[in-house]
Amino acid sequence: MQIYDEKVLQCFLEQQLKLFPEAVAETPEEAEDFLEECLAVVVDNLKEVWKYFEDAGVDIAELSMEDIEEADEVFPVGDGRYLIVEA
Repeated sequence: MQIYDEKVLQCFLEQQLKLFPEAVAETPEEAEDFLEECLAVVVDNLKEVWKYFEDAGVDIAELSMEDIEEADEVFPVGDGRYLIVEA
């Protein structure tokens, strides 16, 4: 079980419509439950997002760091970390 801090939960609540057509969570508790169910991952920097996609078998050869950062599944937390949510 991964624990998501307040900043990560708030980030997801504010940006979830980037990935989903409608809100999947309205409270931090609902967000945490949803993220745990999805096995969402928090990484420390953009290079780790790149590595995550690479390890997941995503063909990233033609993608830039900006493309990775703007992917629907990638949520910048605002403190240098990124939340990765696979729908």
